[in-house]
Amino acid sequence: MAENNKISILYVDDEINNLNSFKAVFRRDFDVHIALSAQEGRAILEQVPIQILVTDQRMPGVTGVEFLESIIPDFPNPIRILLTGYTDIEAVVDAINNGQIFYYLTKPWDEQQLRAVFRNGYEVFSLREQNKDLISQLLRVNEQLEFLLRQKLLS
Repeated sequence: MAENNKISILYVDDEINNLNSFKAVFRRDFDVHIALSAQEGRAILEQVPIQILVTDQRMPGVTGVEFLESIIPDFPNPIRILLTGYTDIEAVVDAINNGQIFYYLTKPWDEQQLRAVFRNGYEVFSLREQNKDLISQLLRVNEQLEFLLRQKLLS
C-alpha cells in the first residue's frame, strides 16, 4: 500500500471534471492520483507504486484498452479497471483479451460499487503479491535442499 496505508489508485481520463469528482469522492479512503492522458498516467506509474489503475475507454490519441495493453510489459501488477460512458461490446472484449482488465464499469459510476470493486481488486493484488513472495521463498528453500542433497551425495 501507499505510505499512508491507503490503497493507491490512478485514474486516467481526458475530462478534468471526471478526475476532480473522482478525487473529491475517494481521496479520504484511497491514495488517489489523477492523469489527463495516457502519457501523464504512464509518468505517474513510473514514479508511484499503483495498486489499482482505472482508465476511461474513450480518450484522444489512445483508448483506455490501448493504454492498459501498452503498460503491461513495464507495469504488470496493477489491477486494471475500464470505466466508460459507452456500452461497446468490442471494447469489453478487447479489454479482457488485450488489456487484462479486472472489471469493466460504465459511467456514471456508482460510488459504493466502485469502493467494493477497489477493495476486491486490492485483495486480488495482495494475493498475487503474496503468491510471488511464496514462490520466491519456495525456490530458495528448494535450492538449499538441492545443495544439501549434493553435499550428502558427495560425502
